[in-house]
Amino acid sequence: MTSLRASHPPSLRRYLLVGILVPVLGLVVLNTVSLYREALTTATTAYDRTLLASAKTISEQLDVHGYDAQARFTARVPYAALEAFETDNQSRMYYKVSTLSGEMVSGYEDLPSWTGKVPLQPAYAALVDFYDASYRDSPVRVAALVQPVASVQGRGIALIQVAETLELRETLAREMLIDTLWRQGLLVLVIALVVVWVVQRATRPVRDLSEQLRRRPDNDLQLIRTEGLPRELWPLTNATNQLMERLSQLLEHQRRFVRDTSHQLRTPLAVLKAQVQSAQRGDQPAQEALSEISQTVDRATRMANQMLALAKVEQLRDQAQSLPSQLDRLVREVALDLAPLVAAKDIDFDIRTEPVTVQAHEWMLNELFRNLLHNAIKHTAAHGRLLVEVALSPGEQALLRVRNEGPALSTAQVERLFEPFAAMGGQQGAGLGLAICHGIVQALDGRIELLSAEATPEEPAGVEARVWLPLRRADFRPIRP
Repeated sequence: MTSLRASHPPSLRRYLLVGILVPVLGLVVLNTVSLYREALTTATTAYDRTLLASAKTISEQLDVHGYDAQARFTARVPYAALEAFETDNQSRMYYKVSTLSGEMVSGYEDLPSWTGKVPLQPAYAALVDFYDASYRDSPVRVAALVQPVASVQGRGIALIQVAETLELRETLAREMLIDTLWRQGLLVLVIALVVVWVVQRATRPVRDLSEQLRRRPDNDLQLIRTEGLPRELWPLTNATNQLMERLSQLLEHQRRFVRDTSHQLRTPLAVLKAQVQSAQRGDQPAQEALSEISQTVDRATRMANQMLALAKVEQLRDQAQSLPSQLDRLVREVALDLAPLVAAKDIDFDIRTEPVTVQAHEWMLNELFRNLLHNAIKHTAAHGRLLVEVALSPGEQALLRVRNEGPALSTAQVERLFEPFAAMGGQQGAGLGLAICHGIVQALDGRIELLSAEATPEEPAGVEARVWLPLRRADFRPIRP
């Protein structure tokens, strides 16, 4: 059996997992980067405060002689004074004290001079500028403090630079990054497990339903019960139930068609075999035998054609109509085709039509009127009257009337004549013509009536068939090739 599965079928579970986890992972990555940057900024601010504290400690050890441009600074700052700000042995601190013009006072003379400027709105209550630089082939963080110094001997402005290597900062940054990553990773793992569990639970009804359908026998077309199913599956189950109903109807029609065909064709075939055997024995003249055989073949052929037409009506029942059809034109064409039958019985035939357009297959309209007219001609006495009329009826519907002069029908006969193989008593025929008409009218969302027409001053008694067809179906969808 050929598999209907695609080579790479889409997975609902994979779609849900990817659709949920990918955005979550994106948000977690963005959150991780944001948290890391915020933590790094906080750590940098804390260490910058340490540098500023070191610079202020050095400024307290300065002395000045002279005023402004003539000011001369002296510093008594041992390096041990900075050890209190070294938290471990990973990083080292350096300092340099100079004038704003660059004259060296104390510290590490090779420490790069400050070339920046104090921010207009500093983050601290001091004239300080923080910047990154390189000293002795190592990256350092530098705080440059512009500090006014005053004493009884003078007044001036000193520049104090304190630099710190970045080992401690980098170690802290790595620790914060690792801490953030494993926490976020744990969060992603928990979310993934929850999502997988939820998706498994959410898709379980789909798997159970598919397993239930897979275990069904081939001929089991019972409707799917929606009790206990999630509401999201109701459209699928309703559509599946509608499909099963249509399949049940088609299978029932197929079984009925096969049963009726085998039953109805058995009789003419048996008669045909008996006639052939009789002709072979010479029980009657050859010409007479051939004539009887020809009549039997004609009846069997007409019955087979009618049964095929009835099957075709069932196939077209659920199909949308294609193009508009001129009902009046089709009625006149069929009447012209059956004119020899009318002439053979010398029937007074009257046809009245006005332009009417309906949305229907031409084959269905042709088959509908052909069966109605052929049935009317067959039941009209010689020299009788037959009327065909096409008009617009109230309610925007097309009305087709076929009235023949003949014997009236009882109520029981009228109720049964639309059933397959139901024929009028004493009449030859398979009884499929009106059944075909009834099926076509139902397929076109129309209505058909058969009634005994009482005699009027204008028209004699007889049987009248009336068909109402909508001019355009509400659910019309053109068929595309």
